[in-house]
Amino acid sequence: MRLAFMGTPEFAVPSLAEIIASGHEVVGVWSQPPRPRGRGQKLTPSPVQAFAELMGLPVFTPESMKSPEAVAAFQALDLDAACVVAYGQILTPTVLEAPRLGCFNLHGSLLPRWRGAAPVQRAIMAGDTETGVQIMRMSEGLDEGDILLSETLAIRADDTAATLSERMAMTGAGLWPRALGAIERGGITTPQTGQPTYAKKVTPAEARIDWTRQADAVDAHIRGLSPFPGAWFEAPGPDGPVRIKVLMSGLAPGSGTPGLTLDSALTVACGAGVIRLLRVQREGRAAQTADEFLRGFPVAAGTVLG
Repeated sequence: MRLAFMGTPEFAVPSLAEIIASGHEVVGVWSQPPRPRGRGQKLTPSPVQAFAELMGLPVFTPESMKSPEAVAAFQALDLDAACVVAYGQILTPTVLEAPRLGCFNLHGSLLPRWRGAAPVQRAIMAGDTETGVQIMRMSEGLDEGDILLSETLAIRADDTAATLSERMAMTGAGLWPRALGAIERGGITTPQTGQPTYAKKVTPAEARIDWTRQADAVDAHIRGLSPFPGAWFEAPGPDGPVRIKVLMSGLAPGSGTPGLTLDSALTVACGAGVIRLLRVQREGRAAQTADEFLRGFPVAAGTVLG
């Protein structure tokens, strides 16, 4: 088949690699335009664009897929189907209807649970014990299309958004060869069933740790926001409060006043239960284990964290 691929982050790269290896003809790759990154704010292509160019594929990076020029370029390729993985732009009905067999999306949840922008983070933050990847036929509604293929994954007690995303990316990529075969044969899709939930985009404003919550909820909040944007708290420093991100945590025995450190090893009481901070990052510094961090920034037992 003549295929387009539409994707932007590292999560989408394994899918593009698998689709190329499947023997179908990828005649165009769409990705978000290069953005300023790093200290020098140099324009940097997305991971998908970089990989596609390495593979010698033509790449399109329109600011908007709603522009007449972008739509015309897409329609001109006479596509059989389009494969979409975390592209980051809304596709209009005109674009969705352009390929002969339709547009198909790899989504990181078991729909209709966690429709929307941040399904991986929201699943961990909510304390879900399982999630999955699904390939669905795209429709105009937000993640409302019929399901073609699914694979369920367990959410481990030590999963962060990063580790779970990595597993999901590889598992989802492995679905594409079977999905493309089914699409080519006119495979049957299944409507979504159940009550939808929505995974709204994570904002920095909700990243602050609320120590009055139960320890398991605080732990899930931390892991779901790791590494970005990173859950954070404030600790007293010599010149005022210091903001510290927490990138990994775990549950610990004990109890105490919420936000109070119970020892000098970053064991913190919550509304119910206790949590141990395992990997942290001070503002403007590299991430460190708790032991490394405490050698340069001691936090004594009895410290109240904000």
